[in-house]
Amino acid sequence: MSALLAGAGTRHELWAGPVIDVDVHAVVPATEALFPYLPPVWHEHMRERGWDGPSSDHTYPPHLGGSCREEWRPPGGRPPASDLSLVQEHVLDAWDVDFAILNCHYPIDDGHPDLSAALARAVNDWLAAEWLACDPRLRASIVLPIRHPQAMAEEIDRVGAHPGFVQALLPVRSGSAYGSRFYHPVLEAIVRNDLVLGVHWGGSNDRQPPTPSGWPSWYVEEYVAEEQLFIAQLLSLVSEGAFQAFPTLRVSILECGFAWLPGWGWRLNKEWKGLRREVPWLNRPPFDVIREHVRLSAAPLDAGPVDELRRIIRWLGSHELILFATDYPHDHDDRLSTLLEAAPEPMRAELMAESARRWYRLP
Repeated sequence: MSALLAGAGTRHELWAGPVIDVDVHAVVPATEALFPYLPPVWHEHMRERGWDGPSSDHTYPPHLGGSCREEWRPPGGRPPASDLSLVQEHVLDAWDVDFAILNCHYPIDDGHPDLSAALARAVNDWLAAEWLACDPRLRASIVLPIRHPQAMAEEIDRVGAHPGFVQALLPVRSGSAYGSRFYHPVLEAIVRNDLVLGVHWGGSNDRQPPTPSGWPSWYVEEYVAEEQLFIAQLLSLVSEGAFQAFPTLRVSILECGFAWLPGWGWRLNKEWKGLRREVPWLNRPPFDVIREHVRLSAAPLDAGPVDELRRIIRWLGSHELILFATDYPHDHDDRLSTLLEAAPEPMRAELMAESARRWYRLP
């Protein structure tokens, strides 16, 4: 999806219908950008301690080619996706979108827990004032301090009624799996505010490794292994009964593709048949629960030739599961033309806009 036109002359030559992009990154350019939204006590805290902001998220090293498509890298060393005008030029106007959902991954969880909560509030207020208020095509995810469920729920309730926020964003790396009772107050707040829970690639908490077996040596290990964390989070939500406890909970899996889902979902159903006695609340095949409560962004595609992709889409068993995303500004070299060719004709409008429109309650 990063490869904008994949050989087509214009967006409308590739797809003439509506477009909703569910994963566009918004990057805080520097800690100073948040100062107008932080209480003075934190200005003093930073100044006295010589703290110049949280450490960067290593999931996408800034100079790695895949971190930003070259034509989207701004001049002068500015961070990609750090300015509304860049997003307008590269995504909103270029793709002629109805809506785009901003996901901000500013690493707020590296310092004092009260500072983490303050930074989350500041990022959300910055998004509301400098992005959402400036372009009606934008919606956004709420940034949360993931170590403290009470603070997370309070922040969801603080901004959840804002019409620009449609999702609560949680990084796939976390201290506890999101289906655990530890996070039930957060899930309850998400449902109470009629938001989507978005589980996204990465995580700003340096205490949590990106693999189930500790810290890797090389970036390629981190990049590939993180898919395992998405599987663990989704399995936790399903098997611990989150969707029975919160029947209207909606979950989006973002920036992990979807080609892995059918094979894993088949195994999940198979193992459930023999082990269902220990999860009696899970009273129907778990893949059916996923089809009802979960959606996945299309990028990165990672799907191979068209014929193979057709089989994967057929095995999904639903035309509504996949949501279009550019994953701007990252460069995965995906081919939207391949995905559209593989998708059955009735699925294409769902994929490009209509499933996301219903999922996120967009007009």
